[in-house]
Amino acid sequence: MTAVATLIGDVVGSRSVADRRALHARLEEVLADVNTRTEPLQALRLTVGDEFQGAWRRRGEAAHAALLLRVGLLPEVETRYGLGRGEVTALSDDGNIQDGPGWWQAREAISLAKADEERARGDARVVRTRWVEDSPTGLALDAALRHRDLLLADLDERSRRLLRGLLAGSTQRALAEAEGISPTAVSRRVRRDGLDQVVTLDAELAALA
Repeated sequence: MTAVATLIGDVVGSRSVADRRALHARLEEVLADVNTRTEPLQALRLTVGDEFQGAWRRRGEAAHAALLLRVGLLPEVETRYGLGRGEVTALSDDGNIQDGPGWWQAREAISLAKADEERARGDARVVRTRWVEDSPTGLALDAALRHRDLLLADLDERSRRLLRGLLAGSTQRALAEAEGISPTAVSRRVRRDGLDQVVTLDAELAALA
């Protein structure tokens, strides 16, 4: 058995999606992109319906992947995530079928995310990402990811585009040119919407073992 950081994600309200073929294609596109931008031990892949999963060596890589996935799929597709860390065992020769505490914790975490959504009312900001792990590090990660989701909740589409660019390493000047606005306007929006805080938090989380 090997201890890994696990991620299970799914689509919010997938049953109401009219064009399921387009949804599937969009998920495949973003999953492939995040696979190339991270170093998964088990590459992200669709499993059953609109659920997907992947695994990484370090907690920080999994936390970073969850952010890239969620921001990459918005605004067309809203998603939720359950993450954890624990031992997993391959049950099939090709390693695609696995079991163990690592996956059990990720499953528990996504159940917590669903419960958070059910408790939210009206226009309340919703936590879409949870982490379950029986350790102080796990508790701290869960708190950090919940805070990150609250920062993401109020972003409009322009701010999400800017965040995607910043996470990809673009400069504010390059983003201003792409948006057709001034660098000052980009800088003001980055500060106002806490995009710099999201990027800093992501970098700090990504460094975790």
